[in-house]
Amino acid sequence: MTAGVLLTGCDTDQVSLATNAKANQPVPPKLLAAMTEKDMDLQSPILVRLFKQEAELEVWKQTRSGQFALLKTYPICRWSGDLGPKVREGDRQAPEGFYSINPSQMNPQSAYYLSFNTGYPNAFDKALGRTGSQLMVHGDCSSRGCYAMTDEQIAEIYSLGRESFFGGQKAFQLQAYPFKMTPVNMAKHRNNPNMPFWKMIKEGYDHFEVTRQEPKVDFCEKKYVFDAAKPADAKRDPVFDASAKCPAYVIPEDIARAVREKQAKDEAEYAKLVAKGTPVARMNTGIDGGMNKIFAAKIPEGSTGLSEGAEGTTLQMLAMAKAPGTIPGHVNPPKPNLDAAASAPAPQDEPVTASSAPATSTRVASAAPSEKSQEKSQGGFFSNLGRKMGLGTADTTATTPAPQATASVAPTTTTPPTAASRLKAAVTRFVPGHDKSKDAAKEAPKPIVAAKPAEPAKQPDTRLAATRPALKPSVSDGAADSGQMTGAAPVVQSSSFDSRFGAVK
Repeated sequence: MTAGVLLTGCDTDQVSLATNAKANQPVPPKLLAAMTEKDMDLQSPILVRLFKQEAELEVWKQTRSGQFALLKTYPICRWSGDLGPKVREGDRQAPEGFYSINPSQMNPQSAYYLSFNTGYPNAFDKALGRTGSQLMVHGDCSSRGCYAMTDEQIAEIYSLGRESFFGGQKAFQLQAYPFKMTPVNMAKHRNNPNMPFWKMIKEGYDHFEVTRQEPKVDFCEKKYVFDAAKPADAKRDPVFDASAKCPAYVIPEDIARAVREKQAKDEAEYAKLVAKGTPVARMNTGIDGGMNKIFAAKIPEGSTGLSEGAEGTTLQMLAMAKAPGTIPGHVNPPKPNLDAAASAPAPQDEPVTASSAPATSTRVASAAPSEKSQEKSQGGFFSNLGRKMGLGTADTTATTPAPQATASVAPTTTTPPTAASRLKAAVTRFVPGHDKSKDAAKEAPKPIVAAKPAEPAKQPDTRLAATRPALKPSVSDGAADSGQMTGAAPVVQSSSFDSRFGAVK
């Protein structure tokens, strides 16, 4: 039974909603107190919103007034891909759009602690021929097309969904966006080719913003339709088909009027921002996904990737804050896609606003310690990469002594640029925050001198953790006070991401 569940990755519809201790963890007392303060019932309906650029997951809950109010915002530990919708299996994209989560999509026996299936592809995705499967919101802070939280976070989110089902909610809505659909974000990304799709799902975003009610979602003519109702003279509700012509429908006037007013205000603000020259966000196709700033601050040489850091707050300052859950030792922070960066054209000189990693460092932590130590002993990451790609040989490494050179006499000849150095120069052009002013000194010809023999690299500690604890303390109850929260000890778990998941996503 256990082996069968693990083979399915983090998805199975054959298990019940709550059959083990992890899935039956109670809602934390602090969340219960917040519900009482906000006039919410434990088992009232919920709604979830996800934002890639902000790397945040919001849980909204219905109050006794019937409207939804924000209960809690969770920082996302890791998401993969780029801003934009998922298109095909294996593109590493986390989905964007509107999805419905029912009890059968909740997986209490996930290989990633706990999880629920997003329901991708929906009818709209299928109408466009988009493919993909097992796209989850889960724990373990590792993503190949999913939204990954810490185990403690997913335990809380899972418990909230479970209680809403026990209260009678048949399915809760998941809204996934590239960013918060504000005028400033729309202005920053106005040249993005995904803008037509983003404007379409912004319609549903606006419906929720003005009503604080879960918008009714339908599909026709390969587009989204929100809060559609039958016309006054119709005898039955309209029937929608994502690939067919739209039936006759109307949007209730009170909703339509409020949405029009909001959109008019947004468009006026958008026009002002464009007129005053708001910079266009850089197209960072060479970076794989993002990570909330609070997690990036806890990882050596961590990066927020395509997610934005806090304004006026550095990662060094955030490193002093508590982490909302245990960060596993195998976490893989966002990093440049070297193949994409090397083949991409040079960036334009026009001013841009990058929503990516800070300029403190362009190096990234490796998920494979043995490869990292090997790179150190063979002349560094870029040289090693150049050899692997066939751009150079062992003669291009920094540890190869130059012929007829001594430590006391510096010859006047200079070393020609190697394939590895050319690759490094191509990559650094696309790393956000790169300071080009420092390149001149690095590119100046240097005399050839005899290099010292490379010191043997220290072997990393590859001992595995004994077993993962069955339960995780709640992030609402001060779990971050534990010494494990900082992720300083890089413990590689026996059920690590690569060994458990393969290339499923």
